[in-house]
Amino acid sequence: MKISIKLGLWFFICIFIIEASSMFFLHRNVVHSLVNEELESLKSRGNSHSDVLEISYDETTLHHIQVMETETETEVIVTDAIGKIKISSKPIDAGMNKILTRHNADLEAPNEGLILQSDWQDTQYISTVSSFKAPNGDIGYVYMFKSTDQIKRFISRLNEHFILASVLILLFMLITIFFLSKALTKPLISMKEATRRISKGDFSVSLPKASNDEIGELSSSIQTLANDLNYLKKERTEFLASISHEIRTPLTYIKGYTDIARRDSLSEKERLNYLNIIYEESNHVGDLLKELFDLAKMDQNTFSISKEKVKICSFIHSIYHKMKPAFDSKGVNLVLDCKITAIVNIDPNRFEQVLLNLLDNALKYSDINSLTKIEITNEKNFISIFVKDQGTGIPDEDLPYIFDRLYRVDKSRSRLTGGFGLGLSIVKEIVDAHGGTISVESRIDKGTCFKITLKGQ
Repeated sequence: MKISIKLGLWFFICIFIIEASSMFFLHRNVVHSLVNEELESLKSRGNSHSDVLEISYDETTLHHIQVMETETETEVIVTDAIGKIKISSKPIDAGMNKILTRHNADLEAPNEGLILQSDWQDTQYISTVSSFKAPNGDIGYVYMFKSTDQIKRFISRLNEHFILASVLILLFMLITIFFLSKALTKPLISMKEATRRISKGDFSVSLPKASNDEIGELSSSIQTLANDLNYLKKERTEFLASISHEIRTPLTYIKGYTDIARRDSLSEKERLNYLNIIYEESNHVGDLLKELFDLAKMDQNTFSISKEKVKICSFIHSIYHKMKPAFDSKGVNLVLDCKITAIVNIDPNRFEQVLLNLLDNALKYSDINSLTKIEITNEKNFISIFVKDQGTGIPDEDLPYIFDRLYRVDKSRSRLTGGFGLGLSIVKEIVDAHGGTISVESRIDKGTCFKITLKGQ
């Protein structure tokens, strides 16, 4: 069964139960209020007659009361203390006589009146009685009657209105539920179709912007998932293409120069030169495979991190002295600023790989007589390591992607100066594995600053 039908049925059943209960309660209260109002009106009319008779109890007054009720929808009977009828606005029938007989057995009634008969469904009349005391001291009773046929006719018309209102509400409810279920299920159907396409490998789905509710959040999540999968698909394709290119190029060099080196006509000096090129390209392939192997181990969570407590300044000093000759040979000034005594819990070998990679990048992209600075600070037990250079910088549009695999800022840069585009990916993976963060700021022709933040001990 479709979800739109399920939702429609669920809404219909719930609202129908609520409507039926409300209509029943409302109808019952309206009928009850109507009958009570008629009884109170009847009792009030009887009290008015008894008040008049207490002032003037004579034939003229009795006749006046009789004439008054003859012209109305109610009937009146006035009796004395022993139940003898003085006047009656209409001939007494069986229904009236039954009520009179029952009350005559106990001729007592309060001055404010008493309801004798309130059952409008199974009796001919509803009735009240009021007592009075004439000026001469005689006691009497004023009986008021109203035919229940009038009440039944009114309630019958009321029922017709209730039925009509119920039918209209039911019709409106069905129309509302139809459009409501369509409105609710339309985005769900779109999301179902999107997930079906995603399951088949088509990640180029586009869901409409939904409302700010749970359905909207689900739609946004599916759209984000599709975008991420689409990005990963493109990244995987580009990754495989780049890896193929990176491996094919040195292998082509190796094969070509091997063929040349095998010629008998070559001198030993030329042969040695070609063998050196082959050796360099073999190392190039080896370095690439090593970085790919590291990334593969990170993806499979088999990348081992052996942490130990290390004095950060001593650790950075050893790396500084290792890289200083390379910077000096290029004419780039390398400076270390570390005046803290903090201790960090890191894997020295892996973290040395991080810093060597960052310093190697700074060296590659720095000009002669420029400055590269390593700075370590400690704030609120968080150790920050800054690697700042005055190199060429990174364009703003490239900054969000520099930690992506095989991403190069300068696509035309040679492999000898530009690396494989894997180094910063490995750097980020290692920093993340240490529970730290790495960020970068850069300006063209002003330089780049990498910041690593670790928790101190």
